[in-house]
Amino acid sequence: MLKMMFICAGNTCRSQMAEGFARHYGRGLIEAHSAGVSEEGSVHPLAVKVMLEAGIDISARKPRKIDPDLFEQMDIVITLCSDRNPNCPARGRNLRRLHMPVEDPARFEGTVDEKLAAFRSARDDIEGKINSLLSEIMGL
Repeated sequence: MLKMMFICAGNTCRSQMAEGFARHYGRGLIEAHSAGVSEEGSVHPLAVKVMLEAGIDISARKPRKIDPDLFEQMDIVITLCSDRNPNCPARGRNLRRLHMPVEDPARFEGTVDEKLAAFRSARDDIEGKINSLLSEIMGL
């Protein structure tokens, strides 16, 4: 089973959505994890809402900080921050690292409907990237 970890700043939106899609589409083939450079309080409620719209429930997930021991077990580490965060781990271990930038929908300012649209856009972007990644590496 291929082990992958999705990393972003606080593990409240993008990495949680990516883990949800990887678990869903890679069921039985992928062991997916997510983590953040820092640990924040809870998964963003709009991330939960838009993932439920896609048929994936991430409501029970909790943000986690990167666990160095778990990180070392990964085959692939994927960063999702829109910029390369200098605090992301850069270990010497020979694992595959990918950068799939996605704008942080939690930073979007606007009406509730506009924020929801930003989360849907990020979700759809992440879903497309996860499907492409899985097709490339697993032939799914």
